Amino acid sequence: MLILIPGLTSIPPLWLQITIVAVWVLLILLLSWVVSRFATDDSEIVRKIVHIGTGNVILLAWWLDIPAEVGITASILASIVTLLSYRLPILPGINSVGRQSLGTFFYAVSFGILVAWFWHLQQPQYAAIGIMVMTWGDGLAALVGQRFGQHKYKVFGVNKSWEGSLTMTLASYMVSSLILLGIQGNIWQIWVVSLAVAIAATGLEAVSLLGIDNLTVPLGSASLAFVLMQLLSAN
Repeated sequence: MLILIPGLTSIPPLWLQITIVAVWVLLILLLSWVVSRFATDDSEIVRKIVHIGTGNVILLAWWLDIPAEVGITASILASIVTLLSYRLPILPGINSVGRQSLGTFFYAVSFGILVAWFWHLQQPQYAAIGIMVMTWGDGLAALVGQRFGQHKYKVFGVNKSWEGSLTMTLASYMVSSLILLGIQGNIWQIWVVSLAVAIAATGLEAVSLLGIDNLTVPLGSASLAFVLMQLLSAN
């Protein structure tokens, strides 16, 4: 489904689609570089700028109706680059060399899987839900948890905060609701599904060993939203 700009009556050519996405990513990387110059003591801010900024590419891909093969290819290339960045200073400030997390890699992989799955089904809204829940939910949860998290708990030895988890729940609920409302209008199933997705995403985010939540949250959120909407809409 393509949401057209006023005056735009057809899908842009592929070269323009790729150019728009590439410019967006370059602007995010430029912003992260500028911020890193002034926030050298807080690399988490830089990582979350890239995390949130690049995650919104899924909306551009959906809006521009970018072919699935383009999204999958981009995901593969990004996955290779992120793997190399754990050993080489390719993405300084985003991945630290030797950092004990594969989160960035899982993030790139999840994008490709969701595009391959839901573009094929012609249901891109569910791919958008998966990525945007991770983008905004996890991104804001990390920032709030680090800045304001006073009430701590542990899951498999990983420190979490109730403030961060609550932020994850609220952001995931808002993201899921807005995307589904934009597609199907105001029906009761949307609120039920969005709540279920928010709770599930928060639980999956809490189990974040080695950054695995960057894979489980997008895939879990998207698949749960898809299955529940099919079941509830059928009744």
